[in-house]
Amino acid sequence: MRFVMILTVLSGVGFGAAAAADARPGLSSEDDINAGLLAVGIADEIRKNCDSIQGRVFKALIYMKGLERMARARGYSDAEIDAYVDSDEEEARLRRKGEAYLAAKGVDPSRPDTFCALGQAEIANGSSIGIFLKAK
Repeated sequence: MRFVMILTVLSGVGFGAAAAADARPGLSSEDDINAGLLAVGIADEIRKNCDSIQGRVFKALIYMKGLERMARARGYSDAEIDAYVDSDEEEARLRRKGEAYLAAKGVDPSRPDTFCALGQAEIANGSSIGIFLKAK
């Protein structure tokens, strides 16, 4: 299943080129930041696969900028943030989590209606994913 994270968008809002991170645990240990990245990524996947739902792109961009500020406030440097965002390993880890979430919610990648059903449920619940979506 294709699960494209919104890392390209992150690059556009200030999470630029790769750089080396130091030896501390790093951003992968920041559960709330990772949950935010995951929510935006899942919302993006839903909107890409469901014609009746669109993304709240500006809301997602503002939110992503907030995650970046949060990481900086916790002492992460721009270089550490860049390295995390550009990491193929981290992208794959988040992709696996997103795919598992979608599968657990009954999404079948070959059936767009399952993305739509999940999207509608997330919107109705006002979930951390649903806030980045709206029905057309």
